[in-house]
Amino acid sequence: MNNLAEVPTPSSALDSLAAVYKASGDPLRLEILRVLQRDTFGVLELSQIFEMRQSGMSHHLKVLSKAGLLEPQREGNAIFYRRPLQPAEDSLESQALQQLFATIDQAPLQPHRAAAIDAIRHQRSEQSKAFFARYVDEFREHQELIAEFERYADPVAQLIRSRVDGHFDHVLEVGPGEGGFLPALSQLAHRVVAVDNSDDMLRRAKSRCEDEGLSNIELIAGETDTLLSRGDTFDLIVANMVMHHVPSPADIFVDAAALLKDGGVLVISDLCSHDQNWVKANCGDLWLGFEPEELSAWAQDAGLATGETLFIGLRNGFQIQVREFWKPFNAQKNPQTHPQPTLNH
Repeated sequence: MNNLAEVPTPSSALDSLAAVYKASGDPLRLEILRVLQRDTFGVLELSQIFEMRQSGMSHHLKVLSKAGLLEPQREGNAIFYRRPLQPAEDSLESQALQQLFATIDQAPLQPHRAAAIDAIRHQRSEQSKAFFARYVDEFREHQELIAEFERYADPVAQLIRSRVDGHFDHVLEVGPGEGGFLPALSQLAHRVVAVDNSDDMLRRAKSRCEDEGLSNIELIAGETDTLLSRGDTFDLIVANMVMHHVPSPADIFVDAAALLKDGGVLVISDLCSHDQNWVKANCGDLWLGFEPEELSAWAQDAGLATGETLFIGLRNGFQIQVREFWKPFNAQKNPQTHPQPTLNH
């Protein structure tokens, strides 16, 4: 009898796969994963969406997290849950996760679930609007507790000027606040649209436009879905220090992809992930910044390509990321690609 060498079995990989399939082998857990496609929710919010007790929801989240299907994310004193970011390794487990998520995402959300999600986003939006209404006179003072406007506005303007010979036809700024960046955009574009859900901020932005004679700027009350319903398209979309105030940050990428023309660019400046919880009460922040990989994953899911990245360290412990994302050209229309810019810093 021949003694054949035993071939080792990759039991650890199979064990991980078994855990993934076991944890996901429940219709409710699959629906939880579907709801968390690009949103981040806390236990109480998920309990509200699924109309169940917190203890029951916590059990399902624990099972999904243990199997690697969810990642807990601390936001101050609260824990939120999200699906894991795109893994860099090409393991059997990561392949299984990607295939599972792709399959789940083909299932439509049940109407009552979608309505519950919209209700939570509305609650978050109202919380943010209430803060800005209450502290409109101290807006600049509160923002500069984190970073002076010029610390991120100047690098963003430099990046934009390096594109398309520094001039665009149709530009959108999401959340212009008091309008500090509008003079720069007015010089760089034929037409500028600025959309904000705070009437108080829009009044201040309007005053600034009038004082500086900015005649090519249209101010709109609302959010990005307001522009989607109008059918507008843009060459450039800018969101300066906005995402940590919005109910569903990933939607910024989805809406931008729909609003951008082919070859258009999205430029975002925002905080990197941090643990300074005081900003929620003092600055109206809904989120404690974002991991760079998180923004890249949201952009990829929305069909946008990653461009330039710049990090700005601040003495108070915060770090700002300036990110650029492109909407690729339709290869059948125009196969050319844009060169990547170089920032001098």
